[in-house]
Amino acid sequence: MQPNTPHSMFYNSSTEIARRAFLGTSALSLGSIALTSMLSRRALAGGGDAPPSFKLPKATAKRVIMLFLAGGMSQIDLFDEKPLLSKRRGEELPDSVRRGQRITGVTEKQGALPVVGSCFKYKKYGKAGLNMSELFNNMGEFADDFCLVRSLQTDHVLHEAAMSILFTGSLQLGRPSWGSWTSYALGTENKDLPEFVVMISGTRDGGSPPHPRMWHNGFLPGRYQGVQFRGGKEPVFFVSNPDGIDEKARKNIVDSVKALNEIEAKGSGDPDITTRIQAYELAAKMQTSVPDLTDLSKEPADILEQYGADPAKDSFANNCLLARRLAEKGVRFIQVCDGGWDHHYNIPTILKKKMEDTDKPVAALLRDLKDRSLLDDTIVIMVGEFGRTSYCEGPLAFNSYGRDHNQLCSSVLLAGGGFKGGFEYGKTDDWGWDVVENPVHMHDLHATILSCLGLEHTRLVTRFQGRDFRLTDVFGKVVNDLVV
Repeated sequence: MQPNTPHSMFYNSSTEIARRAFLGTSALSLGSIALTSMLSRRALAGGGDAPPSFKLPKATAKRVIMLFLAGGMSQIDLFDEKPLLSKRRGEELPDSVRRGQRITGVTEKQGALPVVGSCFKYKKYGKAGLNMSELFNNMGEFADDFCLVRSLQTDHVLHEAAMSILFTGSLQLGRPSWGSWTSYALGTENKDLPEFVVMISGTRDGGSPPHPRMWHNGFLPGRYQGVQFRGGKEPVFFVSNPDGIDEKARKNIVDSVKALNEIEAKGSGDPDITTRIQAYELAAKMQTSVPDLTDLSKEPADILEQYGADPAKDSFANNCLLARRLAEKGVRFIQVCDGGWDHHYNIPTILKKKMEDTDKPVAALLRDLKDRSLLDDTIVIMVGEFGRTSYCEGPLAFNSYGRDHNQLCSSVLLAGGGFKGGFEYGKTDDWGWDVVENPVHMHDLHATILSCLGLEHTRLVTRFQGRDFRLTDVFGKVVNDLVV
């Protein structure tokens, strides 16, 4: 096509399909299977009569609240007590334990790998006696609701790559995110809000905040991309009316754009145009639904106090409270990201401060969900992209030490939605270096949570560029021991 060629020359009439669209949608074309699959699932997500082929007979959960602690929280200081590390403090991690496995270049150049135990005491919580750090002053109340996995593993030791595995199941860029797969499969419970919402806090604390590609729709329809909510007067960019534009003028603009898009969709057969129309319609609905939803000042004073939330300031606490409101409204996947968990130094001070900011709002979220009978069908996940090393990074002092990245073992805390409460799973070696019992890979975590949502991960598949893709790629198994 030449740059200035009239558009009409490429259509015989307004009812005919463009050649490129025909080749992509024809029943005889190579792309027909992919499009048929996408359209059928889109219809089923909207309430079709026949059950999708990837749905299981029973679901124990309807939605997910993912609390992502960006940077990699230290499991040794929070979830996985290692007395031997305190006893052998300052000694080199034995070669027989490490077995030549990969470490980052930072500690490799350091030349020594002195082990260090936690400066924090551990205690038993709940009737089940769940063994966790003393830093869980408030969350410890919910120990009998927790499923604590101490044997989580991933495939990479660097932040961006490990985040990509957690959020998209792959090191390759451009894959759909976990939340996008979930909303794609389950559809919406509230037509005035997105199915997948993301909130971020703690970006000023340093570390590695997640890139927006971690909530991208990839090659799934655009409507399944995560929508970021922010604090302030404009919680979602470009939804509110610009200065000088009233509701009537805005409606005329939206209606006109919709009409033009419908003409283009009819002529080209491009499914992306349908997505664009849906985006405009959702944005119009969000103009009224979002401001009211995100106005935390309407919450009772005692609820604000429980969370430690301040409607006038952005915070992790505010995002936890908003997560409950979103869950109540039927949002499928709520991703709460908190930065500042990349603790390469001064863990005794920095981790304590982060837990002071985190422990109270997470406990309030769990309490709120239970009080509103939402925890039974809501999965709450608290996880980082990987764990931390048992050896020290940087200077080892009596009141200061840091830890490097460790992809071989980390911990994840789960609650609600069908997961066993007061339950511990998996075991690491006495040096806290690697898993020795019941390993759970990130793909296994994906598969298990999808199963609780009533989705069979091996059949939740879409075709793109001649290949079938799924969140768990060619890996993953459901860990049935974790669920009731």
